[in-house]
Amino acid sequence: MKILYASFELAPFTKVGGLADVMGALPKYTEDKDTEIAIFTPFIGSIDKNKYNIKDVENSQLRMNFGSAQYVYTLKMCKLPGTDINVFFIDNPKFFSCFNCVYPSGIDSWYEQERFITFSQCVLEYARRLNFRPDIIHCNDWHTAMIPVWLKTSYKNDEFFKNSKTVFSIHNLAYQGRYFSEILDFAGINKEEVYHQYGLEHYGMLVWMKGALNYSDKIIAVSPTYAKEILTYDYGEGMDWTLRNNEYKLTGILNGIDYEVFNPETDSIIPFKYNFKKLANKEKCKQEIIKDFWLEYKKDRPLIAIISRLVEQKGIDLLKGVENDLRNLDADIIVLGTGEKRYEDFFVWLSYNSSNIRARIEYRADLCNKIYAGADMFLMPSRFEPCGLSQLIALKYGTIPIVRATGGLEDTINAYPNEGSDGFKFYNYNAHEMLGTIKYAIETYKDKKVWKNLVKNAMNKDFSWTKSANQYKEIYKELVKK
Repeated sequence: MKILYASFELAPFTKVGGLADVMGALPKYTEDKDTEIAIFTPFIGSIDKNKYNIKDVENSQLRMNFGSAQYVYTLKMCKLPGTDINVFFIDNPKFFSCFNCVYPSGIDSWYEQERFITFSQCVLEYARRLNFRPDIIHCNDWHTAMIPVWLKTSYKNDEFFKNSKTVFSIHNLAYQGRYFSEILDFAGINKEEVYHQYGLEHYGMLVWMKGALNYSDKIIAVSPTYAKEILTYDYGEGMDWTLRNNEYKLTGILNGIDYEVFNPETDSIIPFKYNFKKLANKEKCKQEIIKDFWLEYKKDRPLIAIISRLVEQKGIDLLKGVENDLRNLDADIIVLGTGEKRYEDFFVWLSYNSSNIRARIEYRADLCNKIYAGADMFLMPSRFEPCGLSQLIALKYGTIPIVRATGGLEDTINAYPNEGSDGFKFYNYNAHEMLGTIKYAIETYKDKKVWKNLVKNAMNKDFSWTKSANQYKEIYKELVKK
């Protein structure tokens, strides 16, 4: 079986969110002696060629016509670290390598569409050029949503792809790729064939996400609860009718995490390695991260961490609703992230106007690991959360999650005081309910015996990729048989 993964971000080369972590880990665990895998991703200018031994592929120049213009692409490749899996980087100086970030801000929306459309069709054409005839093409989010559309339209009679089946993963339904139907001319797709309610048309606009839902062979939501939630009006982001119409091919598979990357016993980034039997080193990690955020270390005072994109989805409005209460908590709070300016400004203001809250408006992977290791609690008050990887990482580092029970947060956290509990939950999207849960966690922290048991349960949880990858492999095999 040949599996092609197409993703616009891929850890460790490029990372913005959980998509990169998933695509950097899932292929490792689906690889076996009967499976050949290729991963395609754009070559972003910030990727370190020397670090990953990335080489140019000889004679890889590809000329592609889009709209009224012709564009030239080249290919680079290396191995996914720790595996024998080939990673192919599609390069074009106009669309990809000219940027040092995956999703540049402030770019024209037509140009944004061009980036994703050209990348997605180049994936198909480079598969042909490399004679990699995929049984499964696994696409991710709207950046590659064009691929299932092409395979059921422009490529439907193409001999090379006649047996290829598409799997489409929804990592976040809120981002859908809406645009005017004129972009179909650029993509070379017949408007009459796809621009209708069972194709890509949605209330007078073209929506690539809708096209992928309608034309893919299998739809994967990244947690079982999220798969149920998105069928409803409240969580369906306008796609609930389309999803209900395609419910027969929708399933939820919980994301895993790569314990080769996230493990406090082996993590080379954190200042002191530890496990459950060496929790004194976790306290030393706490002392170090407290310094990094310009706070004063106080023994027996809990440290609450937030690592997040600062956007509405992540529940930042709830924090704004109780900001004065947060400033008077018997706990310190540290925040790492970037996002909407109003939320960035809010955390900067809190940093200057509180004695216990400090924020760093940036994203640094190394600092993330130090925060996971040093904090006592990890706050995720999300309005919705397809899966969430942060709470899984926090569990492994013995940092107790405080979450709103939605999506993957509901699936992964067992709320105290249940048997085997490893975190705290609140259920309604309500600032004072969140605040009450935080205060409950702080009070529980004072009982060292109870807290140590929570940490033990958390660190013993197993969310490795093995189980989830087996579920993916079963789906791939079923599709191939059809």
